[in-house]
Amino acid sequence: MSKIPEIAARRLLSQQIARPAFATPGELVSWMGAVQAQDYLACQWAVGLRLSGAATDADFERAIADRSMFRIHALRGTWQLIAPADVRWMLELVASRLLAGNATRYRQLELDAATFRSSNAAIAKALQGGKSLTRGELASALEKTSISTAGQRMAHLLQRAELEGLICGAARRGKQFTYALLDDWAPDSHKLKRNEALAELARRYFRSRGPATLDDFKWWSGLAPAEARAGLEAVESSLASQIIDGRTFWFDEKTKPVQSSKAFLLPAFDEYLVAYRNRDAVLDPKYVKRLNAGGGMLGTCIVLEGRVIGTWKRTLARAGVAIELDFFETPTKRAQQAAAAAARRYGAFLGLEIRVTG
Repeated sequence: MSKIPEIAARRLLSQQIARPAFATPGELVSWMGAVQAQDYLACQWAVGLRLSGAATDADFERAIADRSMFRIHALRGTWQLIAPADVRWMLELVASRLLAGNATRYRQLELDAATFRSSNAAIAKALQGGKSLTRGELASALEKTSISTAGQRMAHLLQRAELEGLICGAARRGKQFTYALLDDWAPDSHKLKRNEALAELARRYFRSRGPATLDDFKWWSGLAPAEARAGLEAVESSLASQIIDGRTFWFDEKTKPVQSSKAFLLPAFDEYLVAYRNRDAVLDPKYVKRLNAGGGMLGTCIVLEGRVIGTWKRTLARAGVAIELDFFETPTKRAQQAAAAAARRYGAFLGLEIRVTG
């Protein structure tokens, strides 16, 4: 096996795609450290495809409801799925850098320290007693205390409360997202010294996403370069490394590469792509714009033998779901059959009949 395909083969295993080792969403999220969750339906499937057994979207919803994982703004200031035990040390690791990066926008929105103190107090009062409230309900509570939630102010007020460890995303009420007090949803969350937290984040990253470079880790974590380097240095003795095209890749040596004949339909913003600054090992640069046309989007993709070979989209209807496959190049019959099998697996996750086109 040449070195570049070996990277993809190892990543399929470390990311729990080719050979899932975990049966529940909470176990998986804890292994991954954090899972991109800005697109809710996408992160449902990102978790589901990485679970052993016949996982469904109902399993994902139950995991949120039973508080074995939840959504919160963390790494890079984006929505992430995080296990309750990890949220405190992870927030303490990244929050100060994120808040400093928001300073200019806070001034533009006339959000100062006094406003944040008042908004946090109002939010805490509204959620006390174990309540979970929607964004609209929290906005009403803030407006009653004369705190404007106009424009983007509400988004920043809520994100600030998350980054300060006050609230987190809770179970949905119907199709509406709710928030709850973090102390209610993660009462046993651990705290770590900063050097310990840096090491732990690096450990989670390289074991679940390796082979990867220091630059990849810096991108994914959003840490300052010196801190990302310190995290890797703290755990590199437990990792294997390989220099490929002048770049050093780090990984858990226990994750042995294996060729898989299966195809996988990965959702938008999947960790198989979003977790790396450089994606050349799995995505031919000439096809990058097919997935990432700009505007912060990172689309769905078809993966076969570790490489991205096309994109897909779904159309939901009451009777089922249509899956349209769009290959980069004319597919072989084997590739078509493997992608169709992957589409059927997605249909089973949703509990819907599927129709494959393209």
